Amino acid sequence: MRTITPLQRPPDLAGKCVLTDEEAAEYESRAQLRRVQRRDRSVEHRDGLSEVDRVPYDDFWVDAGSTVVSDRRTSLIVDPPDGRIPPLTADAQQRARRARETWQLPIRERIKGRSPAHAPWDLGLAERCLVGLSSGPPFTPGGYNNNVQLFQTPDHVVILTEMVHEARVVPLDGRPHLSPHIRQWLGDARGRWDGDTLVVDSTHFTDKTGSFNTPGVAMGSALSLHLVERFTRLDANTLLYEFTVDDPVTFTRPFTAAIPIAKATGPLFEYACHEGNYAMYNILAGARVDER
Repeated sequence: MRTITPLQRPPDLAGKCVLTDEEAAEYESRAQLRRVQRRDRSVEHRDGLSEVDRVPYDDFWVDAGSTVVSDRRTSLIVDPPDGRIPPLTADAQQRARRARETWQLPIRERIKGRSPAHAPWDLGLAERCLVGLSSGPPFTPGGYNNNVQLFQTPDHVVILTEMVHEARVVPLDGRPHLSPHIRQWLGDARGRWDGDTLVVDSTHFTDKTGSFNTPGVAMGSALSLHLVERFTRLDANTLLYEFTVDDPVTFTRPFTAAIPIAKATGPLFEYACHEGNYAMYNILAGARVDER
């Protein structure tokens, strides 16, 4: 699922849906140059604690891909036509401002950054290893751990993301959704086949997560999210993953992204996150030192 094609179309490419072959090659070359420059600056200024050094990992650990998607689209978002996440509703904007100003709970961002960190629940969800940085749902390409595994029994499909090894078990037997009073971190998924396409319909998300997340931003509350995902095998080595986010409480209109997933060989390895180490203790202890 790795690609350097951005989720949203960059402002300097506004109005341009597809790159030419030459433009795509130049885009990939610039991305590689930025990666090399970042690595070199990190080495040259390591003793000087440069801004680059504050990036959590060096380039060795990053696996974000090096090419644009095969059809050379300038964004993974295909609808709206401008390739951008739609604006938030007026109410959602007001709630977002209030949350930023007051650090009100629940914290819905995957990475919160410099929060008060009085306790674990003041930190981002990924910092607490509750949900992954890019594992969704819906999942999107990230800096690393971009692998996804799907496997099927006669009446279920399991969607396993390498990031934080999230596993969603999706019934295919036509059963109804859970009671509206039952809310889950990954939502309540129900699957069906539309020809050769697996359609996964998810509702009943918790208000503890955003309706849509990038690592440092949580947009709205997932309480009102209706997510539809589509998995279509294009050929023996390519699976097309499409998702539509529909939340009229948060966004002024639904939006859809399309991400090609290339077949990989080899197993998925467990992403252990903070298990067995002292990361949470050290984060909170560091906050106390900052306060002093």
